[in-house]
Amino acid sequence: QGGAGVFAKTYGATTLGVNGVLIDVEVDVSNGFPGFDIVGLLDTAVKESKERVRTAIKNSGFKLKQQKVTINLAPANIRKDSSGLDLPIAIGLLIAYGVIPQEKTTAALFAAELSLEGELRAVSGILPMTLHAKERGLKKIFVAPENANEAFLVDGIEVYPVKHLAELVDGLREESSSLPITSVPDIQEPAAGEREDFADVQGQFMAKRALEIAAAGGHNVLMVGSPGAGKTMLARRLASILPDMTRQEALEVTKIYSIAGLLQNHAGLITARPFRSPHHTTSSTAIIGGGSIPRPGEVTLSHNGVLFLDELPEFSKGVLEVLRQPLEDGQVTVARINATFTFPSRMILVCAMNPCPCGWNGDKEKTCTCSPNEIKRYTRKISGPLLDRIDIHIRVPRVEYKELTTSQPAEPSAVIRQRVTAARNRQIQRLRSFHAVCNAQMSHAVLKKTCLLNLEAQKILEQAFNKMNMSARSYDRIIKVARTIADLDNQETITQQHVAEAIQLRNDMGLDI
Repeated sequence: QGGAGVFAKTYGATTLGVNGVLIDVEVDVSNGFPGFDIVGLLDTAVKESKERVRTAIKNSGFKLKQQKVTINLAPANIRKDSSGLDLPIAIGLLIAYGVIPQEKTTAALFAAELSLEGELRAVSGILPMTLHAKERGLKKIFVAPENANEAFLVDGIEVYPVKHLAELVDGLREESSSLPITSVPDIQEPAAGEREDFADVQGQFMAKRALEIAAAGGHNVLMVGSPGAGKTMLARRLASILPDMTRQEALEVTKIYSIAGLLQNHAGLITARPFRSPHHTTSSTAIIGGGSIPRPGEVTLSHNGVLFLDELPEFSKGVLEVLRQPLEDGQVTVARINATFTFPSRMILVCAMNPCPCGWNGDKEKTCTCSPNEIKRYTRKISGPLLDRIDIHIRVPRVEYKELTTSQPAEPSAVIRQRVTAARNRQIQRLRSFHAVCNAQMSHAVLKKTCLLNLEAQKILEQAFNKMNMSARSYDRIIKVARTIADLDNQETITQQHVAEAIQLRNDMGLDI
């Protein structure tokens, strides 16, 4: 088996940012001092693959002669960090030793980790790898059964789920492969937080109205209220009134969760909008994304969904400040010496906080025990520039007893979602030529072209601008919120009522910040 200068080539893949990258696996087997070397800017998982591959091949029933083996993973300037390169390395070796014909593996991508017994194990990032393989003209992909439904989401490429290396080799040797190539992707069920309904929320009509506006226009929200007022309960139900994701949005979310390794086994397309709620001890790297080989952070995991920060002042100053760029740009750029990574982060930010350390400042019944300096120190943890990027600021009062005990049912999420979806559809039609899908994404130039205010609305806005010492950003955001309120009213022109409500929603906190 094998001889001097036997060469073989297969295709594997890894991920960079949220995209797949094709890796050429070149195998050379030659006479000489026996050895096994893998080169090409390897991470630890890939360096260790030679032991997994050798043992998996042996335990699958193939005996390879001791020769000098050199494996090159190209391009050499991209760091390879996926254990999914085990399988293309093993197949390349078996081709070089004459076990598998080279022509059987042309235009095929191999992506799986190998166990020591030769079983194929699932790896992260299969969906972006499959999309990239299709773009590069490959016709087939061989994966572990747990990854099959991810790969099936990509049309135009044959998917072969395989349990064991020996089974794969037998299939590649046969004239007509008996390996299975059809399946139906599972739909990932919504998480518990996304099944919660606004019908459970008694009272809080102003807060529910504000969240409906936020959902309709994609606006960020800050809720301030006493402990137990229902801020968390309201935030967890926001995802239930957002419009259904388009297939393109669902693919974007599934790609991100695939790369992060958060897809459950056998999961297909994620159809429920993400809801992420990191603890206040979370680091800035975990929020924004990063690491030596950058991975998506919470702002990216909540892309096309909701990021909820409870107890906002308890987050470190550094964490809150790194949110400013993704809130403004809708993406995160992480620079490293050898590459720059861009992660999408178009989400609705929902923040909740108490008005003071004890929580009772401004409450009608309980007395606040905090000094004015303590309250200032507490609220000043949220910087002006961050607050400026949050469109809606609302006070959430404690629910009255009569509201809790009423027998009148609250409006369910499905009814609110119908109004939100209708408003979003109007925005999509109006903003299509500007490459935006909701009012929150409008630039100042787009805003000037699409937001028409009548004379009374302009007067109210001018008075508020001068009285509240608004920044240019605050001015834009009030108009965006007013535009959303007009969309919910099915009005083309923004009237004084729409502007007045938008101003109230930005100035309703009762905080000294």
